[in-house]
Amino acid sequence: MSEEVSSGDLEALLRVTAPGYVGKTAPDIAFGTTDTPVGRLVLAVTGRGVVSVSFEPEHAVFARVSRDVGRFIGPDPNRLDPVRRELDAYFAGRLRAFTVPFDLRLATPFARTVLSMLTGVGYGSVTTYQEMAERIGRPQALRAVANAVTANPVCLIVPCHRAIDSSGSLGSYAGGAAAKEQLLRMEGAFS
Repeated sequence: MSEEVSSGDLEALLRVTAPGYVGKTAPDIAFGTTDTPVGRLVLAVTGRGVVSVSFEPEHAVFARVSRDVGRFIGPDPNRLDPVRRELDAYFAGRLRAFTVPFDLRLATPFARTVLSMLTGVGYGSVTTYQEMAERIGRPQALRAVANAVTANPVCLIVPCHRAIDSSGSLGSYAGGAAAKEQLLRMEGAFS
């Protein structure tokens, strides 16, 4: 990747990595960012739904989406804005459950099972990695469950921040421990 591309310069990223994109045709994958109280999130939306809500740098998400989903990627407010609106409503305390469809194509089959189960953990609630491992019938797969949760490609939409360690510690989070704690406090799971 070119040295001139910074993680905050989406237009430069698109020029370098998708030079064929001219902006006249809606891309197969809408790509953009949004700033939130817990940091900048990189968004990607396919025809199936949200495929990425990530704390990773734009170029890393772009490369993964390009490699694993499709190469016709560009900005498309018609598909990105509904996700941004729901994220804004969530952070404003007006939304407790996301309704935008999501696409777990970037997750492994095992991770899809784990992440699908996380959608049932409601706002203000938490579960443990151990409880999740037991619910999917793999009580010895504690580390695999924790890894699947940590690698969630659609953070917040699939509430991976609601999974904690059995000891009560927060465990890992793609956005960092401070972001995870902030989200759980905002939801009232921790006081």
